[in-house]
Amino acid sequence: MKAAALRSTLALSALALALAGCLQEGAISPSHAANGTSAPVTAPALTPPVAPAAQSGRYGLPDFSALVEQVGPAVVNISVTQKLARGGATSGEDPFADDPFYDFLRRFGVPVPGMPGNGRGGRVPDQVQQGVGSGFIVSSDGFVLTNAHVVDGATEVTVKLTDKRNFKARVVGVDKRTDVALLKIDATGLPSVRTGDAERSKVGEWVIAMGSPFGFENTVTAGIISAKARRLPDENYVPFIQTDVAINPGNSGGPLFNLAGEVIGINSQIYSRSGGFMGISFAIPIDVAMKVKDQLQRYGKVSRGRLGVSIQGLDADLAQNFGLDKPTGALVANVESGSPAEKAGLLPGDVVLGVNGQKVDSSADLPRIIGDQKPGSVVRLSIWRDRKARELNVTLGEQVGEKVAAAGSERKSESAGSKLGLTGRPLTAQEASRLGVPGGLLVEGVAGPAAKAGLQSGDVIVGINNQAFTGIEQFRKLLDAAGNRFALLVQRGDNRIFVPIRLP
Repeated sequence: MKAAALRSTLALSALALALAGCLQEGAISPSHAANGTSAPVTAPALTPPVAPAAQSGRYGLPDFSALVEQVGPAVVNISVTQKLARGGATSGEDPFADDPFYDFLRRFGVPVPGMPGNGRGGRVPDQVQQGVGSGFIVSSDGFVLTNAHVVDGATEVTVKLTDKRNFKARVVGVDKRTDVALLKIDATGLPSVRTGDAERSKVGEWVIAMGSPFGFENTVTAGIISAKARRLPDENYVPFIQTDVAINPGNSGGPLFNLAGEVIGINSQIYSRSGGFMGISFAIPIDVAMKVKDQLQRYGKVSRGRLGVSIQGLDADLAQNFGLDKPTGALVANVESGSPAEKAGLLPGDVVLGVNGQKVDSSADLPRIIGDQKPGSVVRLSIWRDRKARELNVTLGEQVGEKVAAAGSERKSESAGSKLGLTGRPLTAQEASRLGVPGGLLVEGVAGPAAKAGLQSGDVIVGINNQAFTGIEQFRKLLDAAGNRFALLVQRGDNRIFVPIRLP
């Protein structure tokens, strides 16, 4: 009996481990809409009450079934139609319309490679591409959130509910910077989601995603939050939530729920080398999405505050050069002429440490914080200048595009002098005037410390430790007084950046 009981206990333990293993399965690109036609949905659409927290099921594993039943009706499938032009031309255009032989050849049925027609004078119609994505209802009167890339270029958008009803949707507005789009369908009394607080979510917390991966509607996947406030390349306005939830093409625009049944994000991008799920996915925090939604609903577009600077991050060397205890804040590399920053007195070499009391931990924080402000509003900047803390008031403009120095450029430098290991020539008066500086040094050759720092031929040195110079002699004096650790202000292309130099 004891042996039988022991075998039974071991069998149950093995089953529990096997079931537990099922939940541990595991190039950045949008989880874009997948081509194809999806199957009809059968779940009834009922207005959900407050969703209960996920229950513990057998063997102590979480059970998401009650949560899914409550929030599922507010998740929708989005079908889009796009017209692809013939031969790369836009829809309705004929790339052969100006060809003098086109009509003659068409009339006599002479086939020409690449020419539209079937040899009998017919024309090839525009190709129609179908796609599918996901979304969710944010208000009972028919407003739906999804990704901007889901509806980008769509000529027709259809929203399908879980009760099989289909609605033609109107695109209220899109914001490509955050990849958020707002749709409107003509319906009332719809089930809608509850929004949560993405800031209060924790790494390691269980979350679930709902959507239409590869067109399979109402698919539920689960995982945990892997990281918060992820910064992706060329993304300055979204501190992404990273998860290991299975997200695939077609999941785009779908909601990310916490276990209280609240939406905390919009599934937007995946990291993949194959186009499929690889255990890393990214969601737009719901607070970011709702701010965009409110502006799109009210104005049809998103307006953001503009400072008018080029910025770069600080490393330990740059922080030490500027007298900071740690590498925090956004280093101002260039101030645009006539910009709000220039009018307020902001200078290259200033380090922005805070905006209206909100701390700027890294250079990536500044565009998002400034962008959240309304154009015309006055913000108070906490800055670091000449090894002292200062404050400036700035009246923001309306943003066209905040320039950010590339992360890979932060270590690149330019200098001129024998101990730096470079050769160069002074700028002409015309060159200096074009750059808006009193003088500078055009780098023609690099070696030694200059090469190690990443200096390149064609770079222009316009300052040392934020001090401008007019000629070679003044540059050498500043260089001698700078010691063995200093920062060069360098113009490279359209960007102006600080580069730390450390001499042996």
